[in-house]
Amino acid sequence: MDLDDLDIFRCVVREGGITRAATRLHRVPSNVTTRIKQFEERLGVPLFRRQGRSLALTDAGRALLVHAERLLQIANEAEQDIRSGAVRGGLRIGSLESTAGVRLPPVLSSFHARYPDVSIELQTATTGALLERLQAFEFEAAFVSEPFEKGRLSSRVVFVEELVLITATSDAPPRRASDLNGRTLVAFPHGCSYRRRLLEWVAEAGFSAGRTLELASYHAIVACVAAGAGVAIVPAQVLDQTVAGAAVARHPLPARLRVNRTHLVWFGDPSVPLRALLELLPSPSSPTRASR
Repeated sequence: MDLDDLDIFRCVVREGGITRAATRLHRVPSNVTTRIKQFEERLGVPLFRRQGRSLALTDAGRALLVHAERLLQIANEAEQDIRSGAVRGGLRIGSLESTAGVRLPPVLSSFHARYPDVSIELQTATTGALLERLQAFEFEAAFVSEPFEKGRLSSRVVFVEELVLITATSDAPPRRASDLNGRTLVAFPHGCSYRRRLLEWVAEAGFSAGRTLELASYHAIVACVAAGAGVAIVPAQVLDQTVAGAAVARHPLPARLRVNRTHLVWFGDPSVPLRALLELLPSPSSPTRASR
């Protein structure tokens, strides 16, 4: 329904007639009469009946008045919130598991304390899956890892990670890409940007990794590597906070692979809740060395 039609209808009811309503609305009476008739035609029912010189509501008019009062009140509250800059509503975001588990908890805690009227829904996936769901408008924004195709996305670098290669402590330390030839890669499913980096590194050296063991969490990945199932590439800070992190051997990656940036990406102008989240995100700094 057109809120303007509802406002004219309510004003006629409150003022008790077309002429007084027209004065209140700064319109000519004929315009108000026409708008009411058009509104009745669109609804398919009469809203008023004449009683002498006055207008009385029909049953349909009385029912509509209840809804009109509520809808116009909601519209007024929405306008006041926008004008006052109040942060309300919901925010659906996607994230890498590493970012959700290590980087976001203090940010989301601060956001919740500052903006209690905003509900946040957070879901994790690989970079590839997050970008697909963002394009399908399932998320308003997503935390993704390089490399990715920016296209029409707006983006901001929010975290900088150090990536390390991990193996079982009993394995010989890999010193070059060729040392990974034929080794099993333990990684997230297809779409993981860290997995892509490792495969491209090995391929550039003219070799190829063996099969891939796909798992859905860093705890499982680190545990399988510790058990000798294969090798993996993970953020050093995630490894620091994983229970089995001390049970694997860490190895530095080449400089061009070692530093990785996490971006927050979105389409178009950010909503008020998203702008509020952006204000709380830290400025990225260089990663600390975490190799052991």
